[in-house]
Amino acid sequence: MNEFIEQSKITRRNFVVVTVGGAASLASAAENRDNAPLPSVPLRLTVNGQSHNVAVDSRTTLLDLLRENLHLTGTKKGCDHGQCGACTVLVNGIRINSCLSLAVMNEGFEVTTIEGFAAGAELHPMQAAFVEHDALQCGYCTPGQICSAIAMLNEAKNGAPSAITPNLSHSAEIDLSDEEIRERMSGNICRCGAYPGIVAAIKSVKQGISS
Repeated sequence: MNEFIEQSKITRRNFVVVTVGGAASLASAAENRDNAPLPSVPLRLTVNGQSHNVAVDSRTTLLDLLRENLHLTGTKKGCDHGQCGACTVLVNGIRINSCLSLAVMNEGFEVTTIEGFAAGAELHPMQAAFVEHDALQCGYCTPGQICSAIAMLNEAKNGAPSAITPNLSHSAEIDLSDEEIRERMSGNICRCGAYPGIVAAIKSVKQGISS
């Protein structure tokens, strides 16, 4: 190494300056790259029956679009990792964790949030059942619970099985026992432990639909 430095007429001081300076330049370039804003992407989607045309950063999640851009704050940000279900919404009638879906993936889709279920002052039957059966305490998880419950009833009605459905060979409407409801709602966590009320609320709505 010393022979190389001597032959190249590079002093140890110059070698250190060049090496450190080069590393600093690389670090600065990386920082500028990471902080550089990405171009906005045009997006068209329908939320609660209303059409929206927005321009969003391609990294924006559907959850952040709803809360920050459209100011629909009923959809909650809990874990932000798809593990708690607080951000559950319906996309084309199917429940998803909106924190795991990029906004641009929902181009042209129809999104329903908790704000989209009531008809004015008249609550959706599932919302009313949650109130009647004390299916909430702090209420933070409730919007996601209700969205998930509404979609889950449609899934069962269409014969979609769960991990504990006894008979997977038919596509008839699934009989929703307490165990089926708990399994199908297991992606929605209630830190207050209001699960008995949640199951009771869902069962009451299911019975009302069937009667």
